[in-house]
Amino acid sequence: MGKSQAEDYLAKAEKKASSSVGWFGSSSSKWEEAGDLFAQAANAFKVEKRWRESGQAFEREAACRQQANEMNDAMNAFHNAAKSYKKSDPEAAVTALHQCIKLLVNSGHFRQAADREKEIAAIYAQDGLDVAKARDSFVRAGDWYKQEDANATANQCYQQAAELSADLQDYQRSMELYQTVADWSLTSALTKYSVKEYWLRAALCSMAMGDLVTTQRLLETFAQKDVTFPSTREAKFAHELMDACEQADVERYTAAVYQYDQVTKLDNWKTGVLLRIKKALEEDEGGLT
Repeated sequence: MGKSQAEDYLAKAEKKASSSVGWFGSSSSKWEEAGDLFAQAANAFKVEKRWRESGQAFEREAACRQQANEMNDAMNAFHNAAKSYKKSDPEAAVTALHQCIKLLVNSGHFRQAADREKEIAAIYAQDGLDVAKARDSFVRAGDWYKQEDANATANQCYQQAAELSADLQDYQRSMELYQTVADWSLTSALTKYSVKEYWLRAALCSMAMGDLVTTQRLLETFAQKDVTFPSTREAKFAHELMDACEQADVERYTAAVYQYDQVTKLDNWKTGVLLRIKKALEEDEGGLT
């Protein structure tokens, strides 16, 4: 069986990359031509749905672009490699994205670096591949977005990081991140309505840590930041849960959860945290402190 078109391009690219430069030739043009051929091979492999080979060819293209000092093209090649690898090898995709980020940071393109870091977070978060690494990448992306004044996008990243932190049972980090998200949301009329949700989540995290002193302090702080908060269903729910935990009253706790769920359907995240609090409450009949 003969070579496929992709394999033919690849052979030509490798031949060009390993060739010596003649008297009147240019090293730069050699690497440019080799890079073009590796790109053609990579795209041809994509057509054949040979994703690993496509990713590898794009990485070879990136190396050629670097040799030719074409850093923007190298960044694009690494990004294209990651897109191909995503189909078959998530870890290889992450490696290619890290290479892309390194070049972007060196060039001062922090907004694009944040975009790529967010892609890494999504890869790790998908199917729970590595929740801890996903959380850390969302935080890193959020920090870069914030640095570039892309505050709304930064907040989305912090929000996802907070959710994943709770999945990791790192309730302290989750609580801190939800407060960060809420503080920024308070500054905008468009996002202010969602603050009570983030504050409820922060309060639930403190209860999941078994730290009701912090819960009380948080609720007092939130009331100072927004005088309307104590009258919301979220605040009343948090206070009722806190009181039930202090009294080690499992029935009261369960009733509060049931009543809240009748009006505002509990999402999976809150359900998981509430069950963890309830389990701790049942195991510690003296009450959480």
